[in-house]
Amino acid sequence: MTMNAPETRIVTTFRVSCDGSEGALGHPRVWLQIPADKGWVECGYCDCKFIHEDFEGKV
Repeated sequence: MTMNAPETRIVTTFRVSCDGSEGALGHPRVWLQIPADKGWVECGYCDCKFIHEDFEGKV
């Protein structure tokens, strides 16, 4: 069985939403807050990592 690495998205805001991006196969929409000192957050459902553009290449 091959497992794909979780998706990483570069975003421009510190508050983001995630719904799994798979339509009916996704998950309930959740809102996530990227800590300003950390620069990234992971979705608890799908492990997608959201990185604020100011931290791209630094995490």
